[in-house]
Amino acid sequence: MKKLIAGALLLGASTVTFAQPGCGLGAMVWKGQSGPAAHILAATTNGTFGNQTFGMTTGTLGCDTNESVQSMALYMDSNADKIARDMSRGEGENLETLAVLLGVEQGDRESFRALMKDNFAAIFPSADTTSGQAVDAIVALLEQHESLSKYVAA
Repeated sequence: MKKLIAGALLLGASTVTFAQPGCGLGAMVWKGQSGPAAHILAATTNGTFGNQTFGMTTGTLGCDTNESVQSMALYMDSNADKIARDMSRGEGENLETLAVLLGVEQGDRESFRALMKDNFAAIFPSADTTSGQAVDAIVALLEQHESLSKYVAA
């Protein structure tokens, strides 16, 4: 029994890194619930049924249909530590890749890098920040930026 519980917790923890709890079947089923348990259950539901990719592709299940943001989120899932390192310095290939995935034009890249560096503490407020939280923070910053908001407009 202990192995079963440990396995379920491990599955939930591993799924959190791949799932954006704000969309997918898990978000729909656990809507209105709060706290870590609901977050883990939503992410586990998404991971178990593999529906989040479908939702992101089709724009259903409460998922954002902005393809560049989706690409950034997928890249962030696998490279958050590297991106955070580059972002803290305001330069590096992972930060550059993030800009490319968002479609940031060459002329706007310097502003993008500066915005990410200047707001690093808001994007990654703690070592426990998930890639989904970082993506949400990046999108919010870009939406508020006069010249960079065009890269996250739906």
